[in-house]
Amino acid sequence: MENRRKFVQRIAAGMAATGILYVPAKAFAGEAQIKNTFVHHVFFWLKDPKNPEVRKQFEKGLSDLIKVPLIQSYHIGKPVESTREVVDDTFTYSYMAFFKSKEDQTAYQTHPIHLKFVEDCQHLWEKVIVYDAMD
Repeated sequence: MENRRKFVQRIAAGMAATGILYVPAKAFAGEAQIKNTFVHHVFFWLKDPKNPEVRKQFEKGLSDLIKVPLIQSYHIGKPVESTREVVDDTFTYSYMAFFKSKEDQTAYQTHPIHLKFVEDCQHLWEKVIVYDAMD
């Protein structure tokens, strides 16, 4: 629960820094609701997740990807091992990007930086799952 709270606080702080959301210094999750935001959450399973060179190349791709100007805020993470049956910790990387609108996210899909990421990194993954959501 503490990790979730810290994650929510980091996301809210990032969105506040970009001007999407005003967050008081000590906000609780209920006070830092993310509204009118398109959330694009992608999970990657790498073909060779234990290979440090593969991970380095993929992380470089992600660090370039977040430079797309349409992205308001982002989070890149790795799974936290869990014994809970409802937790899927089998992925290698999680990437979450926040956009002002569905139109911005649609434009992001054809942005040259995004297309380059796919071109440069798609050979590294064996599976990708995307969850998009908006209130």
